Amino acid sequence: MSVPADFRRVLEAADPDWKPGGPCRCQVVYGDHLEERLQVYSLVEYDKVMARIEEMPDSDSNKDVITHLMITQSEPLTVDKDGRTVLPLKRREKLGVTEGELSFRGRLSHFEIWKAESYSEEVSAPIKEFLADKPKNFNPLSLVP
Repeated sequence: MSVPADFRRVLEAADPDWKPGGPCRCQVVYGDHLEERLQVYSLVEYDKVMARIEEMPDSDSNKDVITHLMITQSEPLTVDKDGRTVLPLKRREKLGVTEGELSFRGRLSHFEIWKAESYSEEVSAPIKEFLADKPKNFNPLSLVP
């Protein structure tokens, strides 16, 4: 798979060991809660998530589940200088892809990888439905407090 250049630049900038022209590292979360998508975190963002989990009191009954979903069900991934990486077979199977097109969705702290067909159904269609009754030049930032 080829990681889009914009996402790759973020991963490179957030890998403390990255050198220009070299590979960069990131963390792929594939937890059961993600259903038909994967989440990819830069090393810096993933460390922030880990720090938040670590700060949770051990008495919090959610800590074990969150640890399992975000740590146990994740793995490192290396992206070469040209943006290519091999997505492990188990992760491709989770997406329902052995060959074919993937879709990438930028989020605030990470990006998602989807099978193209699933992306259309799960993301694009609901967004189009949401926008259907909005005025022509609707500004989504008008909804941000």
